[in-house]
Amino acid sequence: MMKESKLYWFIVTIIRPVVKILYRLEINGLENLPNSGGIIICPNHTSNADPVLLAITFKRQIYFMAKAELFKFKILEKAFKTVGAFPVNRGKGDTSAIENAERILKNGKQLGLFIEGTRSKNNEFLRPKTGCAVIAYKTGKSIVPVCITGKKEHKVKLFKKNIISIGEPINISRLNLADDSSKSIRTASRIIMENIKKLSPQIK
Repeated sequence: MMKESKLYWFIVTIIRPVVKILYRLEINGLENLPNSGGIIICPNHTSNADPVLLAITFKRQIYFMAKAELFKFKILEKAFKTVGAFPVNRGKGDTSAIENAERILKNGKQLGLFIEGTRSKNNEFLRPKTGCAVIAYKTGKSIVPVCITGKKEHKVKLFKKNIISIGEPINISRLNLADDSSKSIRTASRIIMENIKKLSPQIK
């Protein structure tokens, strides 16, 4: 059984009070998170701080899939891997990353995967990538949509009111994933993205 990182929780415990003050966090929907079992955490992405904001919010460790470029420096690679993050080569069909994700979910852990694949820099939701849907299809695990935004604007900012909204888990049956064809995966990705958008205070 995969163990959660003591260093992860040490860091989270130390930084949680400071981060909550700096980002004036409002958190909605914590009751939607299952207390156990493998689950795919699927948020949008507007800020470099997003993984930190999620880490201090969730009661269980999140094992983040992160772009391989972040791991090219040895010291950063060690730091990321120590807290459970692992690299993915985007756009290259990285089978090792998919296998890591499957292993995490099989061990009953939370996998974190930003559906847009990169940060939005134009105050809008980006087109969803297919990684979340692919992993859901391969594992049969549900997806928890998460929306991270500012109170009055899309982008998360320091010293402004920011909101993390957690939606109800989306069972694989709701994603219409009859097969792993490109059409089915793209459709499922759009369904996930629409559920994230519905959580945004700017859209309500």
